[in-house]
Amino acid sequence: MSDTNSDLNVQNTIISVIDNVFSAFYNLVFIEIPLGGTGVPVVVAFLVAASVFCTIAFRGINLTGLGLAFKTLRGDFSRPDAPGQVTHFQALATAISGTVGIGNIGGVAVAITLGGPGATFWMIVAGLLGMATKFAECTLGVRYRRVNPDGSVSGGPMFTLTAGFAELGLPRLGRALGSFYAVGIVIGCLGIGNMFQANQAYEQMKAATGGAAGPLEGWGPVIGLGLALLVGAVIVGGIRSIASVTDKLVPMMALLYFIFAIGVIGYHVDALPQAIWAIVDGAFRPEGIAGGMVGAIIVGMKRAVFSNEAGIGSAAIAHSAVKTDLPATEGVVALLEPFIDTVVICTLTALVIGVSAVAYPDFMTSGLEGVALTSDAFGRTVPWFPIPLAVAAILFAISTMISWSYYGEKGWVYLFGESRVGTWFYKGIFCCFVALGATIKLDSVLNFSDAMVFLLCVPNIVGLVALSGVVRRELRALRDAAKPPPKAN
Repeated sequence: MSDTNSDLNVQNTIISVIDNVFSAFYNLVFIEIPLGGTGVPVVVAFLVAASVFCTIAFRGINLTGLGLAFKTLRGDFSRPDAPGQVTHFQALATAISGTVGIGNIGGVAVAITLGGPGATFWMIVAGLLGMATKFAECTLGVRYRRVNPDGSVSGGPMFTLTAGFAELGLPRLGRALGSFYAVGIVIGCLGIGNMFQANQAYEQMKAATGGAAGPLEGWGPVIGLGLALLVGAVIVGGIRSIASVTDKLVPMMALLYFIFAIGVIGYHVDALPQAIWAIVDGAFRPEGIAGGMVGAIIVGMKRAVFSNEAGIGSAAIAHSAVKTDLPATEGVVALLEPFIDTVVICTLTALVIGVSAVAYPDFMTSGLEGVALTSDAFGRTVPWFPIPLAVAAILFAISTMISWSYYGEKGWVYLFGESRVGTWFYKGIFCCFVALGATIKLDSVLNFSDAMVFLLCVPNIVGLVALSGVVRRELRALRDAAKPPPKAN
C-alpha cells in the first residue's frame, strides 16, 4: 500500500512540475505590459506592428492587391505546366480551413464580453492590416519552396528562412531559425491544431444533444476514435487529398454559418443600426469595459491576430503548394484569407451578438461566455438554430485538424527529410492525438502548444522584414505580367 501511495506521489509531483514549467512558458510568451489600465500582450503588439510595417512597405497591398487576387483566382496567370500541386482556390481553402474555427464563434463573444462592442471595430482594423502580412509570408513561401523530383512541394517559413538567409549570406542563422520554426510547428499542431479542436468538436456534439445529461456524455473515447479515423482518411492522401476536401468543406461550412447568421441579423433588422452604432461608439469611447478605448483596441486586435494568425506563418505552408511560377500570385490570393476569416465571419458573429443584446435586454447579463453566449444568441431567435451552429462548429474543428496535419507534416519533413515512412509515422502520431484530445483535457499541454505557435511569429517576422526587398521584386514581376500587351502599330 505504501508503495502505491509512493508511486502516486511521484506521479503527482511529475505532473505538477510539468504543469508549472508549461504555465511559466505560456506566461512568458504572452507576457503583458500595462497600458491605459489594461495589459498588452507583447506578442500581439509584435504581430500588429508587423502588419503595419507590411502595409506601409508594400504600399497598401491590402487594398491595391484585391483586383490581382480575383484575377488570379479567375485563372488569368495560371499555366498548366507550372510547378505545384493544387490550384489557387484549393490552397486558399486549405489555409482558410486552418484559421476559421471555434475562435470565430466563441472567441468573438469573449472579445465583446471583455472589450465591449467597440472591440469589433478594432478586430476589423487588425484583420485588414493582417492582410499585408499574409501577402508577404505567402509570397515568400512560394518563392523559397522546395519542389521535389516527384513534383511534390515542401514550403513554409522554415524553408523560407533557410534559403532566404542563405541568399543574404547568413546560412547558419537561417538554418537555426528554420529549425526552431519547424520544431515549434510540429509541437503546436498537436495542441492548438489537433487536441483542442477534437475536444471542442466533442463538446459541441454534447451541447447539441443535451449537454452533460445527454446521450453523448462519457462517449469521448468513441467520438475521438471516430474523428481520428475521419481525419486519417483525408490526410493519408497528402495535400491533394486535403485540398480536394477543403475546397468543398470550407465553402459549405462558411455558407452554412453565413445563412444562419444573416437569418438572426435579418430577424432583428430593427436592432441592426443600434448594434452597429454600439460598435463604432464603443471603439472610440474613452470610458468603458476593460480600460475603455485602449481596452477595446487591445482586445479587438488580440482576437483578430489569434483568429487569422497573420504573422505566424503557418498558412504559408499550405499556400506554398500552389501551381504557379509567379510567387506573388499566391501572395495576393492570401490577402483574402484574413478578410474572410476576420472581416466577414468574425464580424457576422459580432453582429449576431450585437442585435441580440439590443433585442433581449438580459442577454449580456446571462452569465454565459464564449461559444455558449453565441449559441444563446442563435437560440433566442429560433430555438433549433444552435443545432446547425453546432454542426458548423464541428465542421470548423475538423477542417482545422485536416489543415494543421499538413502544417505539422511539413515541419516534420524539414527536420527529418522527405521519407515516406517518416511522414506516415507522423500522420499516425497526429491521429492518435486527435483521439486523445476528445478523451481528456490537458490544459497545460494545450497552453504550451498555443504559446509555442505564437512564439513562431518571432523568426517568421524577422524573415519578413529581412526579405521584404524580395517581396517587392516579386510584386513588381506580377504587376508587369498583369499589364496588357502593347498595341500593335
